[in-house]
Amino acid sequence: MDKLSHLLQNLEINAEVFFSGNLCGIQRFDDNEESGFLHLVQSGSLTLKTEQEHSLKMHAGSVIFFPNGISHQIEIAKSEDAQMICAAIKLPSSQHKQLISHLPKFLYFNKLEEQETTDTVEKIFMEGFAEKQGRKIMIDRLCDIFMVQTLRKVVEQGTVELGLIAAQSHPQLARLIEAIQKQPEREWSLEEMAESAAMSRSKFALVFKETVGQAPMGYVTSLRMAMAKGLLQQNKPVSLIANEVGYENSSSLAKVFKKHFGITPKKWLQEHLKSR
Repeated sequence: MDKLSHLLQNLEINAEVFFSGNLCGIQRFDDNEESGFLHLVQSGSLTLKTEQEHSLKMHAGSVIFFPNGISHQIEIAKSEDAQMICAAIKLPSSQHKQLISHLPKFLYFNKLEEQETTDTVEKIFMEGFAEKQGRKIMIDRLCDIFMVQTLRKVVEQGTVELGLIAAQSHPQLARLIEAIQKQPEREWSLEEMAESAAMSRSKFALVFKETVGQAPMGYVTSLRMAMAKGLLQQNKPVSLIANEVGYENSSSLAKVFKKHFGITPKKWLQEHLKSR
């Protein structure tokens, strides 16, 4: 069984269609920690905006999924007409932490580019209003398929690392990874990590590599480099970033950064700014 199938074999999704109809003006959807939001534009056009200042124009056949149910609003201009269907998607808290918490704030699917996924969403809503026998089971199973399609997309794009999701299903590794993410600057050693996971060094190294897809120290380095990129984008000096991610000075960070990405931090930031 492949890793994604193993992760999703006990998936328990509960979905409920809660709106269908024409929209006008501004419609707001407030935070919902218990459920995600799934929207399908049936006809017309609308603009979706989040509190993080994302703005997305959506047309008929467009699908947007908010895994964590964050606040957002939908705006329809007076000159436009839009019809939309909405559903709430809920997983048990353990599966939410393992899967949903790792996904982006929202995922957008266009029918022209991702027909299989948008077809699945259309079927979810068709069942929602069909009033047929087995309707609830059909909706939940179609949501299972939608979630597999969604995770395939983000894993293939590199948005989500499947190994880290898998680690969340292992209680000893989950606690350790959370600790490393909170304190990347610590001088983590293989011995300390194995002890934290309550395993021998050899067993820990094997379990970690098989689950996450990287050796433990390699994961620490990758995490530090990802964080360094984020801090560079905040225009923080390299010397300060070095201390925050666990290196003695800027030259030590630059050496590892270049080995990891093939480019110095300064050069990377320059190229990043040019591409914006």
